[in-house]
Amino acid sequence: MLSGGEKSLAAIALLFAVLRVKAVPFCILDEAESFLDSSNVNCFAQYICKLKDKTQFIVITHRKETMMYADTLNGITMQKSGISKLVSVDFNSIANKKEK
Repeated sequence: MLSGGEKSLAAIALLFAVLRVKAVPFCILDEAESFLDSSNVNCFAQYICKLKDKTQFIVITHRKETMMYADTLNGITMQKSGISKLVSVDFNSIANKKEK
């Protein structure tokens, strides 16, 4: 009997182990860390950062802790009923502008 967080952590650990052995071009994770506590979400996000030179991650999440490690955030907002708008922020271009 494992809790939701323990099941998620086991599945994420298995996925990361496979990616360490055989990297893939991209990986889509849909709220994989939703059952984890804050400290484990930080570990999850830091580990994704370690693997991002070989694999591009697309992470669908609502967790602020995960978003803090993102290079780019994409979101959908609905300011008017029935009209969706894409909002995108590229943190790499912001960091490059600050360095200049």
